[in-house]
Amino acid sequence: MMHIIKKLLALVPLFAHFMAGAQEDNFQQSKTFQQMNSTIPEQSASKTEVATFGAGCYWCTEAQFQQLKGVSKVESGFSGGNVANPTYKQVCTGTTGHAEVCNIYYDPSIISFDELLAAFWTCHDPTQLNRQGNDVGTQYRSAIFYHNDEQKQKAEDYKKKLNEEHAWDKDVVTQIAPFTAFYKAEDYHQNYFNENGEQPYCHFVIQPKVDKFKKIFANKLK
Repeated sequence: MMHIIKKLLALVPLFAHFMAGAQEDNFQQSKTFQQMNSTIPEQSASKTEVATFGAGCYWCTEAQFQQLKGVSKVESGFSGGNVANPTYKQVCTGTTGHAEVCNIYYDPSIISFDELLAAFWTCHDPTQLNRQGNDVGTQYRSAIFYHNDEQKQKAEDYKKKLNEEHAWDKDVVTQIAPFTAFYKAEDYHQNYFNENGEQPYCHFVIQPKVDKFKKIFANKLK
């Protein structure tokens, strides 16, 4: 219950912050965004691959990535920490080292990892260190946990280009680290927006983010 109260207390400032356009920047107009977002998927590929992203509250991240064509499943959970099988309550203490993340299962013949990176850097503010809006703590850090050398190289190269291009007023602080483990969050966290769309946090915080996301990636939606 306490995590719900915490989310509700954040509604007013978060909604005002979003509506004021405080996080608007030149990212979508940058050459690097255009490069990521126009990459051609691997037409010969036919297997499911996984990307693991931390972008603040995983309820928001999950709801946005579920919209994309080629994404078959999104799971909310925890990665990057030093405690096995943590609970949400434990992670919220900020002492487990874990970040809230989503495992994104996708078909690389339909959507490329580059395109997922474009969506990742769109769905949150990657210049905020250990927070997203009113959600504060290392568990809300911006993070990419790469599964192979190709994912690592692409994440690092694009991050470098974004900072060189000054796509935001401040540098991207996204952590790029090897994937080691994923611990799925409790069932009530899964598919949260779709299951709880009438809740105030979903209505006032997640829905506007999803609407904005859908406008940016209109040609990539299911």
